[in-house]
Amino acid sequence: MKLFSKILLVVLLVFTACKSNKKTVDNTNVNAITTKKIISNHYNSNFNKKTINAKLNAKYKDNRTSVTFSIKLRLEKDKTIWMSATKLGFPVAKVKITPSRVIYYEKLQRTYFDGDFSLLSKWLGTELDYEKVQNILLGQAVLNLRKGKYDSKIDNNLYEIKPKKDNDLFGILFFMNPENFKLNKQEIRNQDKQQLLTVSYPNYKNIKGEQFPENINIRAIDHKKLTTINIEYRTVEFNEDLTFPFSIPSGYKEISLK
Repeated sequence: MKLFSKILLVVLLVFTACKSNKKTVDNTNVNAITTKKIISNHYNSNFNKKTINAKLNAKYKDNRTSVTFSIKLRLEKDKTIWMSATKLGFPVAKVKITPSRVIYYEKLQRTYFDGDFSLLSKWLGTELDYEKVQNILLGQAVLNLRKGKYDSKIDNNLYEIKPKKDNDLFGILFFMNPENFKLNKQEIRNQDKQQLLTVSYPNYKNIKGEQFPENINIRAIDHKKLTTINIEYRTVEFNEDLTFPFSIPSGYKEISLK
């Protein structure tokens, strides 16, 4: 997959997985409550706006590449996720996701993809659908914590939530802020493939009644290869009337996400 498309999709799929507060919390002041209550409080703090219209800066770095670019994000809850990337003011790639479709194109190599979530799920090593992607973007747990069985404990000033029994393919941990029950950090580990994905948020702020991140730090380890993505929000607006313009330019070559 070409660089800008890969960056956009990585950013998209781990974009808002976790939020954290600047204020630290002493373990002695964190109330020991039941796992059921932690999970209930998490869903009570769910995002309840209809749309997001945001602009951000993103820096991508791996062992061979370092690039900074701008992204426009538009989201209509339960319907559409749209992202457009520019470099030095020039458009380079665009992504649009709906409940049944994943489509993108990138201008550098003049390639595009148009299909469902199956290849994207294969590439990331875990099954994905629109709801899971949207939950990540909105700071909700990627798994439905109301289903299944989970354990919890207080760890490093946070509530740690983990499945009583890990998935056969991957292990996952959720870390929740005890003050607002937003996700502070999320870790997904695939031991067989020696992959670890960690997303953390150093800052967030209240925007029209919603807790929303200012910065996002992503670390992905694949064997010994380290990839980092640092994201900074410039503007965020809610409940605007949005459009999602998208058409694949003529003459582009179709590729698969491998």
